[in-house]
Amino acid sequence: MDKRKKKYLITIVIIIIILAGGFLFYWLTSQNGSNQKFRFAKVERGEVNLVVTATGTINPVINVLVGSQVSGTIKALYADFNSQVKEGQVIAQIDPAIFQAQVDQAKANVLTNQANLLNAKANLENAKANLVKAEIAVVDAKRTLDRNLPLVERKVIAQATMDTAQTSYDTAVAQRDVAKAQVESATSQVESSKAQVEQAKAALKLAETNLRYTTIRSPVNGTVISRNVDVGQTVAASLQAPTLFTIAKDLTRMQVDTNVSEADVGRITVGQDSTFTVDAYPGRIFRGKVSEVRNAPIIVQNVVTYDVVIQVDNKDLKLKPGMTANVSVMIAHREGVLKIPNAALRFRPAFAKTESGKGDPPQKAGEKGKSSEGDQGRPGRVWVLSKGGKPTPVSIVLGITDGTFSEVISGDLREGMEVIVEETSGKKASAQSGASSPFMRAPGK
Repeated sequence: MDKRKKKYLITIVIIIIILAGGFLFYWLTSQNGSNQKFRFAKVERGEVNLVVTATGTINPVINVLVGSQVSGTIKALYADFNSQVKEGQVIAQIDPAIFQAQVDQAKANVLTNQANLLNAKANLENAKANLVKAEIAVVDAKRTLDRNLPLVERKVIAQATMDTAQTSYDTAVAQRDVAKAQVESATSQVESSKAQVEQAKAALKLAETNLRYTTIRSPVNGTVISRNVDVGQTVAASLQAPTLFTIAKDLTRMQVDTNVSEADVGRITVGQDSTFTVDAYPGRIFRGKVSEVRNAPIIVQNVVTYDVVIQVDNKDLKLKPGMTANVSVMIAHREGVLKIPNAALRFRPAFAKTESGKGDPPQKAGEKGKSSEGDQGRPGRVWVLSKGGKPTPVSIVLGITDGTFSEVISGDLREGMEVIVEETSGKKASAQSGASSPFMRAPGK
């Protein structure tokens, strides 16, 4: 019985020694920093694209708003949504009854004024004839006066006869002056009548033009994308022409009007390639080119953006006006270059954060689109694990970034090397992996 108790006691002592040794070993390895665990990423070769992203709206290249220049009631419609129309084709008709009556009235006014003109011309001819008659009477009266003057001096005729001749002459001169005035008046009346005829003709032309405006024709070849009136509706064109139809000139050529922030617009130039997606076709990527960078700012709630126009082929008519596009404009493209994840550029080990005056300032390499194609490189730093198991900094020169990966232009990095992207403590790893015993975990694993 004593032997069995002694055997149990020895077994318990051995177990205690083993537990104490394991605890001591775990404590020593923890003091040496082996409780640290790291997550790594490999340095690899691949492509890196620097892009500027923005949202925009798909629009036809040319939109024509078809309106009415006269007021009236819509009598008939000859085009509807999605109708293909040709230039000059009748697409709507405003009731022309009132305008036809105005034309008829204007024609009657023209005829009336033309008759008045003929009458004025006849009066002018009559006045001219009276003037000729008055001129003859003056000549005759002057002849009689001249003949009587020497006779009265020789007392051949009485003075009364001479006075009568003088009176006749003065009367003839006065009548001639009246005739001249009548001719001038008749001439003025003719000119006035001519002006009235021209005015009546202009009124007729205006009435005929308004009558033609009751027939609405398509100004271009295209597709009707909007119809804003119905038969029987009254349109009023008193202040501005109401829009009846919106016609897209060519839906096989579309453009994307994007809102690019002022921070990114400086890197966009005409001719750059771009891609975009629309919600209607989530699995398809559409391609286009920047055709215009408009200088007019768009300010919404103190946020300044600029309209960058992207030309797109739409031969299959998949893209429709008004669709929202998520656009990426290609600024720079690199193929077969060394690249590292931006998380490695943001990593700093715990001891570097706590040591006074040491460590790197916060890096911004992970921010998207902060370098342009013409950049000569910017400094960066990553950390690798040394043979002793300690993080060691490596200085590098960075190129472009796509927000997830950055190009490595130069530095002591090679393809296949591992860089540290995250540090986790042994306690965190233990909590995440469950109730695993520290004695079963190898150092640094």
